[in-house]
Amino acid sequence: MSNELREEHAKRLLDDQLFVEAFDTLEKNLLDTWTHSSVNDVDSREQCWLSLRLLERIRLHLTSIIETGNMARKIQEYQI
Repeated sequence: MSNELREEHAKRLLDDQLFVEAFDTLEKNLLDTWTHSSVNDVDSREQCWLSLRLLERIRLHLTSIIETGNMARKIQEYQI
């Protein structure tokens, strides 16, 4: 897949209302589970924390694809 196509797909995902809603809902559910876990439920809190970090990494990866495309276009503009 070309870089331009990857960037287009990443933009579409990050702009898609259902995708954003799904991520926001998952994040909220994980935070609720974390907040309402018992003092002794360390495993549950650790799993929530790891899941929250994974959601963040996915968003950052998609954002990085878009920003890399933007930077590549700016470099091309300066070289012309």
